[in-house]
Amino acid sequence: IREASQPDEWIICASFYRLLCLIPTGFPVRSVNMQRSTDNITIRQGDTAIIRCYVDDKVSKVAWLNQSNIIFAGRDKWSLDPRVDLVTKGQLEYSLRIQKVDVYDEGSYTCSIQTKQQPKTSQLYLIVQVPANIYKISEDLTVNEGGNVTLSCLATGRPDPAITWRLLNPSGTREWENEMTEYLDITGIMRNQAGRYECKASNDVATPDVKYVNVVVNYPPKIKKTQSSETQVGRMGTLQCEAIAVPTPEFEWYRDEARLSNSQGINIQILGTTTILMIANITEDDYGNYTCVASNRLGFQNASLFLYSEYCIMHSATLHPLWVLLPLLILCQIRVEEDKRLDEFT
Repeated sequence: IREASQPDEWIICASFYRLLCLIPTGFPVRSVNMQRSTDNITIRQGDTAIIRCYVDDKVSKVAWLNQSNIIFAGRDKWSLDPRVDLVTKGQLEYSLRIQKVDVYDEGSYTCSIQTKQQPKTSQLYLIVQVPANIYKISEDLTVNEGGNVTLSCLATGRPDPAITWRLLNPSGTREWENEMTEYLDITGIMRNQAGRYECKASNDVATPDVKYVNVVVNYPPKIKKTQSSETQVGRMGTLQCEAIAVPTPEFEWYRDEARLSNSQGINIQILGTTTILMIANITEDDYGNYTCVASNRLGFQNASLFLYSEYCIMHSATLHPLWVLLPLLILCQIRVEEDKRLDEFT
């Protein structure tokens, strides 16, 4: 304790809790009940905290302490912190104000008073809360279907934030939610689990902090839609094949074992995940089975499509699904070939 330079102006008093303070005379404060429990004051980081102590004319000396350090003795400031000052309203209030509160301001604050009988104290505990902040999250990643994925999301805050993981794309409705789950493990990831993952850190101090991870799942092609064609001789025939895959599939067309390419009378178009085979000026030789092949580096899949004539359709009273028509189409193709041989003979 610093020795008083003016003994008639300063006295040294010891609080009941062994906190020592140097207090000037002549500043009245309200007497404090020693049996009262410590009050908590909760403040958010960056805000201004006011720790209140009220005065009356029954006591003569007062000081503010943080643990064992003197902040104010009477109106004399002992702290070098420019953020700290007094809030006084005449002789009625002796409150401590701390601007731009930070975590190192957290702790016990004591308003110490001197009465004629003995020193008394009012103790308050300042709790500093910090908004949740995500300081590290996994980078965007690409994985093959069936692989294992671990996503990490590290956050700070006071109190400790709860971490929530959520898959945002419409095809993945599953939601993972666990408090303090910094790591999300996905075993045997499926294609419908690809998309944008949201990590949200929240502790009710401020608006939750949110960051995102994009997960791409590679998988081999799957042909999801085909469209055969019934076309008259002399018209244009169109066959269509649609496949899904990641990466985007490449397409090839075959007639029997021969690969088709853009040439006179044949036009192959690829529009994203769909390919279209167009054959101009159909002849009877063009009728039959065609094969669409979709492939990427993970695999391939093929599908059969049919170009058939109106002559064959007339043999069916109603329009049937392709699997019903398939035997009929084969018979029709045989009939067409027989007709061709008959024409050549005659």
